[in-house]
Amino acid sequence: MNILDKIVADKHKEVALKKSLIPVKQLENSILFDRKANSLAASLRSSTTGIIAEHKRRSPSKAVINQKVSVQDVALDYETAGVCGMSVLTDGKYFGGSLDDLILARASVQMPLLRKEFIIDEYQLLEAKAYGADVILLIAAVLTRDQIKMLSEFAKSLSLDVLLEVHNQDELEKSMMPSLDMLGVNNRNLKTFEVSTDISKSLSTLIPDDFVKVSESGISSIEAIKDLKQYGYKGFLIGENFMKTENPGASAVEFIKQLEQ
Repeated sequence: MNILDKIVADKHKEVALKKSLIPVKQLENSILFDRKANSLAASLRSSTTGIIAEHKRRSPSKAVINQKVSVQDVALDYETAGVCGMSVLTDGKYFGGSLDDLILARASVQMPLLRKEFIIDEYQLLEAKAYGADVILLIAAVLTRDQIKMLSEFAKSLSLDVLLEVHNQDELEKSMMPSLDMLGVNNRNLKTFEVSTDISKSLSTLIPDDFVKVSESGISSIEAIKDLKQYGYKGFLIGENFMKTENPGASAVEFIKQLEQ
């Protein structure tokens, strides 16, 4: 069993437990549930930089990344830096995140927030809406085409943007459908954890222009972004590059300043 299989197996147990504790009606009664979502896809289309900055405390591949900074400070600093949106890890066991991080970020900023999670059930989309997310992530590697269709259409019914993440051509071809807003290519091989932007480049021609193209993981230089822009990418998800520093927001400010030069 690889790490992704372990995470998904644990996620099924976690979601079953949450469903037994917090009824759907309670989520739907959240003060944030009827809030008008802020589209990340629209933000990326109109941006010259396309940075989606991430709040991530740790990961299975890197252990601790940054446990010291508060999610509110990071969110405010990212927004001040001028990022297009913020990705908030909400998985607890493997990434040290929580839904509390999402709601604290939402209380701090107006920019689009992505709930970065291993989504396997519609219940998690209701959670995302109730805790202030604007965007949800679906991972093709852990979902069938029918599941992607069901979850993405349900997300759209909640006025949430949908970012679908793929790792290879097979995942891309099974996943493309009108209920997606953005197609993200993860540059990290989930079996080896090796990172290369070559996969983003090779898949770029297979992604129709109807979708906003997003490149994820292993992006740490201005040159990499300028290179990927030539392949039609409008979004760039950057996590560890900012979070591994003492001040992620200041790192984002400096990075975007250089990118705009």
